[in-house]
Amino acid sequence: MKYDIIMFDADDTLFDFKKSEREAFKNTMGEFNIEYDENYHLNIYKDINRVIWKELEEGLITQKKLKVERFKRLSYRLKVKFDEEKFAESYMNHLSYASYVYEDSIGLLEELHKNNRLIIITNGLKKVQDNRIKKSTIAKYFEYIVVSEEVKISKPDPKIFEHTLNNISYTDKSKVLMVGDSLTSDIQGGINFGIDTCWFNPEKIVNTTEIKPTYEIANLIELKSIL
Repeated sequence: MKYDIIMFDADDTLFDFKKSEREAFKNTMGEFNIEYDENYHLNIYKDINRVIWKELEEGLITQKKLKVERFKRLSYRLKVKFDEEKFAESYMNHLSYASYVYEDSIGLLEELHKNNRLIIITNGLKKVQDNRIKKSTIAKYFEYIVVSEEVKISKPDPKIFEHTLNNISYTDKSKVLMVGDSLTSDIQGGINFGIDTCWFNPEKIVNTTEIKPTYEIANLIELKSIL
C-alpha cells in the first residue's frame, strides 16, 4: 500500500458545500425578511466569503472575528441594516443542518477505509462542522475529524497536519496523502508539511499558480488508481 493515511478536505471535496451554502443563505435571508434574489445576493455574499476565508489562510483575521465580520461586510455592500451577530448565528444554524455528501464519496470511502486510515481536516467553524460532518453518514469511516476552529490552527499552516499525526500516533510522512480542492489551503498546506498531495479539480481549472500538487484528479474515483 503506497499510503497508510489519507487526509481529506471536507467541503467541495467530499461534501457539496455550494448546495449547503445556497440553502442556508436563502433561509437566513428569509428569516430576516430581506427580499431575496439569488443571482444578486448570493453572488455578493460568495465574493465576501471567499475573500475573508483567504484572509484567514493568510493569518489576517481570526475565525472568531470571521463569523460576524463577513456579515458586517454584507450589510455594507447591500446597504441593508440588520443585526450582524444574529444574522451570523442564524446562518450558522441553517448551515449546520445542510449536509450533502457527494454520491462518489460514499462508495469510495466505504472501500478505502478497509485498508487505509482516513482523516478529515477542515477549515471550518465548530458549531457548523459538528453537525454537517461529525454527524454525517460518512463520519463512521474516519478515525479523526479535525476542525480548525476547535484546534485553533487553519490550513495551510503545517501545524494542523502535525497536530493530526500526533493525535493518531503516526510519524511516517512518506505514507501520508492530502486530498482537497483548494490549492492555497489543502495543497499548499500539505506541501508546507512535506507530504504528498492530490488536487481534486472537477471543473478542470488550469493551474496558473506555483503550487504544484503531486497528483491531480477530476473525479474522486480516480483516487483509487493513485492508491
